[in-house]
Amino acid sequence: MHLRSVACLLAFTIAAAQPSFADEQIVIATTGGTWERQMREHFFDPFTKETGIKVVTVSGTGAENVARVKAMAATGKVEWDLYQAGEIQAASELHRSLNEDMTAFCSDYVTDKDLLSDACNPSGVLFGYGTTLMVYNTESFPKDGPANWKDFFDVDRFPGPRALPNFNDPWRVMAAALLADGVEPKDLFPLDIDRALKRLNDLRPHIGLWWKTGDQSTQGFRTGEYVIGQIWQTRAAALKQEGQPLAWRQDQAFLVGDRWALIKNAPNRDNAIRFLRYFLDHPQAQAKVCEALTCTPARYSAAAAMGEAARAMVPTSPEVFSRLIKPDAAWINTHTQLLIERWNEWNQQ
Repeated sequence: MHLRSVACLLAFTIAAAQPSFADEQIVIATTGGTWERQMREHFFDPFTKETGIKVVTVSGTGAENVARVKAMAATGKVEWDLYQAGEIQAASELHRSLNEDMTAFCSDYVTDKDLLSDACNPSGVLFGYGTTLMVYNTESFPKDGPANWKDFFDVDRFPGPRALPNFNDPWRVMAAALLADGVEPKDLFPLDIDRALKRLNDLRPHIGLWWKTGDQSTQGFRTGEYVIGQIWQTRAAALKQEGQPLAWRQDQAFLVGDRWALIKNAPNRDNAIRFLRYFLDHPQAQAKVCEALTCTPARYSAAAAMGEAARAMVPTSPEVFSRLIKPDAAWINTHTQLLIERWNEWNQQ
């Protein structure tokens, strides 16, 4: 065989044995909608452009994604790499059983003073903080709109259909009912489940939408299925940006956060680690995403890069933070099964 032909054959053989960037990927589970569009624009596509690693997304509700990760772990056939875990769920034993301990990864960021406190911990990398809050239609209530959960339950002063979430995470609905019933925020936990459900009985006929996904909550506002609702602030911000007649209150809003969780035995673990570093290393992109979603990013420099109006709205600004409800994650995790059982029983009545 000609020497040049041998060289070409050898080069082809070596190339075939080496995985190309075109074959590289990570699989990330998301909740879809606005969140995924923002991440695609500011993180997923730029990450692919820089590294050649394709970002494949699958979407579902937070509860559905956790259930699928749990099923994958049970069968030993893990197909995803990363997903978003709620801050409360990320503190649970179930989370630790399904996902990698990130202590070693976080050791590289211990001295990084630009990161929010606890932004990188064994449960995962902080995506950002946001709130679940009350929103209302300003055309339905042009003056003196509802200001707190007591007003939310007052169907005489503030008539119209309501929206509440229903996706196997009922503590926020119960907490809102208790606040409406006169419980002081400092006395909210442990939740009085019986009292909460009794208060919710009065509101049940006025619920126009029990939403299971963020997209449902936004579409329900557009179609008039509700005029006052408990939804995520990220979704409320998206509605306002598209020109919907909407306002919201931070008083008694529930502080929530999300973390990147790296699934145990992830098929593309090295690529997932590379993406997490990329996420932490790009505060300008964090700023753009959180400005669009109205969230507090993981880095101080990212928060500083957001516009003044956006910074004033993020839930960890001092004047807003003092009015928020901080959930008792330990109590919620310990009583999750009880909360779900009682909630399902109530829904079937």
